Amino acid sequence: MARSLFLPWSDVNECLNTQACPSKAICTDAVGGYFCTCKSGFESSNGKTYFNGSGVKCIDKNECLNSTACPLTATCKNIPGSYLCVCNPGFETPEGRTQFIGSRGTCVGINHSSPTPTQVTFSEDHKQQVTTQDPNNNRISSVTMVTKGVPEDNNVTLVLQEIVDSFGNFSKTISESSQRRKEETARLATQYLHRVQSAAYEAALNRPTGGTLRKESQFMVIEVLTIKNSCKTENEIVKLQTEKESMDIDCSVVTGGGTGGAVVFISYKSFGSILDGSFVSKENLTLDEKLNHFQLNSKMISGTTGCKKNCSLAKPVNFTFHHIQMVGESRKSLCVYWDELVWSNEGCHVIFSDGTRTVCSCSHLSTFAVLMASVELKEDPVLTMITYVGLSLSLLCLFLAALTFLLCQSIQNTSTSLHLQLSICLFLAYLLFLTGIKRTEPEVGELAKTLSYLFFILARLHDL
Repeated sequence: MARSLFLPWSDVNECLNTQACPSKAICTDAVGGYFCTCKSGFESSNGKTYFNGSGVKCIDKNECLNSTACPLTATCKNIPGSYLCVCNPGFETPEGRTQFIGSRGTCVGINHSSPTPTQVTFSEDHKQQVTTQDPNNNRISSVTMVTKGVPEDNNVTLVLQEIVDSFGNFSKTISESSQRRKEETARLATQYLHRVQSAAYEAALNRPTGGTLRKESQFMVIEVLTIKNSCKTENEIVKLQTEKESMDIDCSVVTGGGTGGAVVFISYKSFGSILDGSFVSKENLTLDEKLNHFQLNSKMISGTTGCKKNCSLAKPVNFTFHHIQMVGESRKSLCVYWDELVWSNEGCHVIFSDGTRTVCSCSHLSTFAVLMASVELKEDPVLTMITYVGLSLSLLCLFLAALTFLLCQSIQNTSTSLHLQLSICLFLAYLLFLTGIKRTEPEVGELAKTLSYLFFILARLHDL
């Protein structure tokens, strides 16, 4: 009888029940229970990796929401449990097919005159996961593609042309989602900027010949420089220029002190309307004076020598910007770079600035621009105190004068009547100035001008 109390407990395998987990799920038995996991290409309706079968379904996962699903020369098409990469017109896989499954395939340009066509394939080094659920982002993010092998110059030109044309799709996606949060817009912009720089750099690095190559569209200008040998002189400076913006960088920074290298310089013609002054936070700016009302006052530019993220340079690089608006005496220009979600001026400073242009020196490469800000004038506390005390005494005296002219019957005549009006007008003017000394709204200015006009009329009548 006692032995029956210690009989081993027998676990029930719930997975023997075919209804334990939903369709497209795998059942796993566990001690005292079980759990379900969705098959590859599917995800649970409640968002959890492990679940029991009650009320939860496995739904198809749209892999095309991942911006790195397909290469630059292919379009992503979602299918149940997986996805297809369909090569764009003029491209095919090395095996001659027009589509493939997964991100490991490639699409190459159809070039019947060349036995070894240039492959445009995905660089694992530049893979980035996208958290946005915007299906239009697939085309934008396709700029993560880079050239492999030893391409011909004309093929590199095609790659660069794809890059400069890609901004139209990116801009369209941003504008179509007017309710997009600032953080999501910033993330999309950051991903796009990284991919453009990476793709352009890889294309430049794999050119068979040295020298510069330039591509331009209505959205951006790209100029790349490929160096195949060592630098000619010790402190040789190479210059890249796109319209009015330019970059001066030491040759040894491009080659890394060795032999060969590449540098990319990009000017964005309208990116500033997306990453404008609203993405400025004073906490991310190192300022030696109080500044307000930040706004972007130049085109955005990017520069890279292949470093993945804001690497420190052995020698600083200089950028020249032309201002969109003339910078007045009460304004100041700041050199800033795009730091993932906000503008920051860490590692950058102004070495020259006038009303039309600014030259920045930076210790790293990224995406840069010039901010214009209003300089907050410093108040002298002594003068401020004198102003308030003096105006208060003037108001008191004018109030007493008005009472005197109004209540003393023995002195009332035409002259005292004019003095009464003058005292009231001055009282209102001083009161307006005292209460609105720090307010510059248009309504306050119009009221001040009206009172001043009345004052001069009364003063003129008094002289008659």
